[in-house]
Amino acid sequence: MCINIVVVDDDPGFRRIATVLLTARGLRVVAESGDGASALAAVRAHRPHGLLLDLHLPDLDGLAVARLLKKEEHPPRTVLTSTEQSYWSQEELEQAGIESFIAKDRLSEADLRHIFAPAGS
Repeated sequence: MCINIVVVDDDPGFRRIATVLLTARGLRVVAESGDGASALAAVRAHRPHGLLLDLHLPDLDGLAVARLLKKEEHPPRTVLTSTEQSYWSQEELEQAGIESFIAKDRLSEADLRHIFAPAGS
């Protein structure tokens, strides 16, 4: 099964790195976005299985994007990422519709395929 992902980060260099990491793990990046508004549009257009979402975006922050998408009929599995450590509990993240938090410098170590796999697969 092909797992489709949207990558959201205001840094084009990080989007390229994330795309390489995701692709190397057998995931398919279907869109990239540099801000919250275009992330919402990309998710609605592509209906991906997963969303790799930066916390700090120029318009909406990642938590706001996740909360908006959580209200959608079929929200993607969302992974929040940042250069900073997470100050939120797993419960707080889940309430915002976020599957997990991965620090950007730990992204290469994460089991991204497992994290983004649709439930029941």
